[in-house]
Amino acid sequence: MVAGEASGDLLGSLLIRSLHEAGLDVDCYGIAGPKMQAQSARSLFSMESLSVRGYVEALSHLRQILSIRRRLKSRLLKDRPKLFIGIDAPDFNLSLEATLKRKGIPTVHFISPSIWAWRRNRIHKIRRAASHMLLIFPFEEAIYRDAGIPATYVGHPLAHVLPEKPDRNQARNKLGLELDGTYFALLPGSRQSELTHLAGLYLETAKRLFAERPDIRFLVPMATRETRDLFVQAITAADAHELPIRIVFGHAHDVLQAADAALVASGTATLEAALLDCPHIVTYKVPWLTYQIMKRQAYLPWVGLPNILAGRDVVPELLQEQANPEDLAAASLRLLTDKQLRESMLDAFNGIRFSLRRDTPRLIAIALAPFLT
Repeated sequence: MVAGEASGDLLGSLLIRSLHEAGLDVDCYGIAGPKMQAQSARSLFSMESLSVRGYVEALSHLRQILSIRRRLKSRLLKDRPKLFIGIDAPDFNLSLEATLKRKGIPTVHFISPSIWAWRRNRIHKIRRAASHMLLIFPFEEAIYRDAGIPATYVGHPLAHVLPEKPDRNQARNKLGLELDGTYFALLPGSRQSELTHLAGLYLETAKRLFAERPDIRFLVPMATRETRDLFVQAITAADAHELPIRIVFGHAHDVLQAADAALVASGTATLEAALLDCPHIVTYKVPWLTYQIMKRQAYLPWVGLPNILAGRDVVPELLQEQANPEDLAAASLRLLTDKQLRESMLDAFNGIRFSLRRDTPRLIAIALAPFLT
């Protein structure tokens, strides 16, 4: 198995647990984060090495990434495992999968690249790479059926494991928070490269929000010690020591469930926030050239998963030039005070949760059993 970032690590851990619960005796190794390792996966390389955002930014890490893929490919061709599972990270995994499949090693890709949003031509590469696809969104089934690629819609693992009815007070009790306090979550990304670019923006936004609402307390979940250390450094750089910030190691789901609202970097965390009934703003900022490349290959008007799944504007998206402290603080303040806006979001979140909730562990086990028995 190969996961390339924190969201893939979470999904990989749920996948491994599903296999174990189904009674499939599997030994998993490859590239894994802490959550997959807690489910007995062995990691041959650091997952953080693959956690690079954007085309331009990846260039400086390209030699290291290609070296890791080359060494891993050599190891897998020698071991000849029963199955290789690539968990997201398509730019790394699909090429590796194509080689393994060509050499007779079955490959499964877990989570479709966003071909419905941008870069549709990747469907041809997926056909060459994957023996089977595990899909997490219902509308993806028709895409793969039409392309003649074996695929199974298993529902979204997060919708299966997260509470069907999120309980804010329960989460606050778990984190030792005041039940009647006002809490705002900051999620500037799980990758070190994201934090380097976004932490200062989030902190400047928090400073302006705190100036308007001194009663607010900020919660910041960090997935690793490295990212936590980077955020602490960002607090010093932004001269933000006066902010009432609590950094929480892990427990991102508890933080989102406990918070009144959140500022979330585009990615899986936006869906996690929706599934946990946390009203939020989606924001992101990348270098100009990376943005121009992505914009020209996009097919949808949204980047946030709640908006994509709902097919309409559910959560505000403030990207690039709009991603500035003044506009983000104003939008955050509205999110805390506009009751109609919050209720509209929560209603949409409920519909998303219903559409993605399936017996995911059983469906995963059924799809993978032929490769593992």
